[in-house]
Amino acid sequence: MFHLHTRGMFLSLCLTRAALSLLHPECEFYFQLEKEERLCQQYIAEQENRSTEGCRPLWDEVVCWPQAATGETVQRGCPAVFSLFINNTGSVSRNCTRRGWSKPFPAYHIACNVEDDIPETEQSYFATVRLIYTIGYSISLGVLAVAVFILLIFRRLRCARNFIHIQLFLSFILKSVAVFIKDANLFPSYDTNHCTLSTFACKASVVFCHYCMMTNFFWLLVEALYLNSLLLSSFYHSRRCLWGLSLLGWGVPVFFILLWIGSRVYFEDTECWDNTRDSPYWWIIKGPIVVSIAVNFMLFVNIIRILIQKLNPRLIQFNNSSQYRRLAKSTLLLIPLFGTHYMFFSFLPDYLNNLRFYIELCLGSFQGLLVAVLYCFLNQEVQKEVHMQWLKWQERSYGVVSPAAKGSQMDTPF
Repeated sequence: MFHLHTRGMFLSLCLTRAALSLLHPECEFYFQLEKEERLCQQYIAEQENRSTEGCRPLWDEVVCWPQAATGETVQRGCPAVFSLFINNTGSVSRNCTRRGWSKPFPAYHIACNVEDDIPETEQSYFATVRLIYTIGYSISLGVLAVAVFILLIFRRLRCARNFIHIQLFLSFILKSVAVFIKDANLFPSYDTNHCTLSTFACKASVVFCHYCMMTNFFWLLVEALYLNSLLLSSFYHSRRCLWGLSLLGWGVPVFFILLWIGSRVYFEDTECWDNTRDSPYWWIIKGPIVVSIAVNFMLFVNIIRILIQKLNPRLIQFNNSSQYRRLAKSTLLLIPLFGTHYMFFSFLPDYLNNLRFYIELCLGSFQGLLVAVLYCFLNQEVQKEVHMQWLKWQERSYGVVSPAAKGSQMDTPF
């Protein structure tokens, strides 16, 4: 019981610091505690052959208590590990009785001014965030799978434009799967000490998650490049061009991931490779992502500029006015896809870090759902093709013929 009580105190301190740094619970106090335990066990081993009268040395998961005579009261200062979080000069005492050591008095959480359990607000906060992003990624995964199936099954929808969309959908699907795999390896249960995890499966899950994250950003960049070139009428539907875009979306992240793996193996092979705080090698992954976000933002600004020019009533032609208006509406809905929200969060003050943490995790998990809706389910080309196939199925099954089944036009850029 005392062991569980002590674990609660440490997890409480740990989660408090995590909330401030937006990282998973810090591992430093675990390693310091393990060091103190080894020293105490060494001291206990040295005292084994000495007098057995009184109370034997004791490690109670927090403090090392020395040999004491019956009736003696031993006082110890608050554990040094607590100084990682708060400064205090409190002390805890135990009585050596004929039955052995008494319980510590006052209790650790009172003497050392730490909370004896995880605050309900913090516990609820992290549980709520994890629940929301789990639901978000699950919904996105299902909707994206349906969107990929639709774009692949209908032959009339197979074109260069939808090829790019499918790759983007797949990157979101992989990102969702990677998050679930990483959570399963790093946080299989509430009391898992992931600081001591250093298995191949754990590291592989972190590498896979980083790769999927990078590919997702790079395929968003490909979509932005495609849309920008579409407005400039400079996109060529050649196999070489598609191969180049595929290399940018899937191949370039491989290079940076391999470079990062090498740096971790040779220079920073600690824990599960998930702690990137103060690590200069993290920029091998973070740098290209930041560049892609910046380029996306510039492309978005350029697209807005082009649309403003082409939607000018004096320059626009009657034949293509509705097309550009649809294009403007669709483009304005794509603001989250161009990284504008990431650019905004980069300039938030430090005291709003918790808000940024919540929005990036929770709303970001629904980004795949938004992409599938905009690029597939709201696409007039897809809607017409699905409707036409439905009418054809009705005709084959019930002999019902509709003029709407004669054909469809593909007149939308998305």
